[in-house]
Amino acid sequence: MANTQTEYIQHHLTNLTYGKVAPGTESCSGSVYEQAQWIFAECPQELDGMGFWAFHVDSLFWSGVLGALFIFLFARAAKQAHAGVPSKFLNIIEVFYEFIDNQVKDTFQAKSKLIGPLCLTVFFWILLMNAIKLIPVDFIPGAAHWAGLEYFKYVPVVDPNITLSMSFSVLFLIIAFSIKHNGVKGFISSLTLQPFQSNNLLLQIILIPINLVLEVVGLLAKPVSLGLRLFGNMFAGEFVFVLAAAMMGYFQFVVAWPWAVFHLLVVPLQAYIFMILTLVYLSMASAKPEGAAE
Repeated sequence: MANTQTEYIQHHLTNLTYGKVAPGTESCSGSVYEQAQWIFAECPQELDGMGFWAFHVDSLFWSGVLGALFIFLFARAAKQAHAGVPSKFLNIIEVFYEFIDNQVKDTFQAKSKLIGPLCLTVFFWILLMNAIKLIPVDFIPGAAHWAGLEYFKYVPVVDPNITLSMSFSVLFLIIAFSIKHNGVKGFISSLTLQPFQSNNLLLQIILIPINLVLEVVGLLAKPVSLGLRLFGNMFAGEFVFVLAAAMMGYFQFVVAWPWAVFHLLVVPLQAYIFMILTLVYLSMASAKPEGAAE
């Protein structure tokens, strides 16, 4: 485990990584790997020796577990649903469901059976992944260390690989919704015939490369900003929690508890922002271009 405050912070913000170390990488014991080998990294030099093909096992594990928890809760709610007086559990689920359903009806004008369940999944999955950060920062990493794991970062949204993978999934949905509602020709036209337009055919052809660059950059900026926004806000919050835990005595309470209370608002707010922006982007992708026939 870490000895200094700096090492403590770095330790708690490092993922449990399984990857392929390159030949010549120094091991934690001081020896050198003579050939490439798949290992769990246990020190910084082993982490540095891993290339692109490395997996953040803790992020994948917790995002999967919390996704399964979401499925379990809503499958249970679906089985318990009836026409009589609902239980407290069903009341809570219905409140969230009606809130998200109203957001979908107010924002998404096209018809889609996917958009409602998608927004519900996005909101609750991110809500669960955000909420796990309210667990004391030493509890799960300490248990993992006792089990023999040097690193174990348990908040999935503090890993940009998780937030960007979700946001790029939104990008694929944006493309799919655009093609579904406007056709391949309409999707290509949206990338090549705007924002600069002309009735002159020659000028229109000249403007196509410029429009394509601008629109592709704008299209890619949506998922990148979506993922980095969630990561940045959650990472900053987790960093303050770890920093507070590294302090001594009374200062831990002074910093950590008010920050935890503040995060009771931040946790659902960040889930809502990701969900509503996903909904807005898909609504824009599904909208008919101006002048297009219904």
